[in-house]
Amino acid sequence: MSTQTSCPTPRRRTALVTGASSGIGAATVRALAAAGFDTVAAARRVERLEALAAEVGGRAVALDVTDAASVAAMAEQVGDVDVVVHSAGGALGSDRVEAGDPEGWKAMYDTNVVGVLRVHQALLPGMRRGGNGHVVVLGSIAGFEVYPGGGGYTAVKHGVNALCRTLRLELLGEPVRVTEIAPGMVETEFSLVRLGSQEAADEVYEGLTPLTAQDVAEVIAFAVTRPPHVDLDKVVVRPVAQADAAHVHRA
Repeated sequence: MSTQTSCPTPRRRTALVTGASSGIGAATVRALAAAGFDTVAAARRVERLEALAAEVGGRAVALDVTDAASVAAMAEQVGDVDVVVHSAGGALGSDRVEAGDPEGWKAMYDTNVVGVLRVHQALLPGMRRGGNGHVVVLGSIAGFEVYPGGGGYTAVKHGVNALCRTLRLELLGEPVRVTEIAPGMVETEFSLVRLGSQEAADEVYEGLTPLTAQDVAEVIAFAVTRPPHVDLDKVVVRPVAQADAAHVHRA
């Protein structure tokens, strides 16, 4: 009589994406679901999240990364996760430094940098317990380049870059990887929110083919599906028509 030994079914890894109600965040939820992850879409616009979760067979959870109580409630509801994609962020204004709005600068820092801090502190213990954690942070080429009118945003994204580099040092020797994704021009709601009008937003991409949210999401999915010993520390992705933050080719 022969006996057969059955192998346990590998546990599905769980990925939480902040800022998942639109743009790169929503595209990342779709890409990670397609890659086999149990996805958690987190953002403030819950009605959008619920539609996305129904589409991909994942979960939706309300989250405001600028609110400590909201972050705590999210962590309690979700439990342990293996991958966190920090996509919540954005830019406000394009004034010269001399005309910059201090409140806008503070709001950007709170969302892009302190928001990552809050969510990271809440979910890191679970990533440690899982033994194969991955922190992905949406940075920008503005994290290592500067341009006129971008003082507030570039200062914030330089902060994001410094945060990622620090995390790699602090988590060295632990089963948690850290990846910074630094896109160039991506056509999402980003420019509309930043500039305040659809006309101004459309002008940003006029005469060239920018990246799409899906382009960036596919890079994120690739990064988090590498073997556990492989870490893509930083990935810079731009449209072919863009050399740097200040130089683009327009047809």
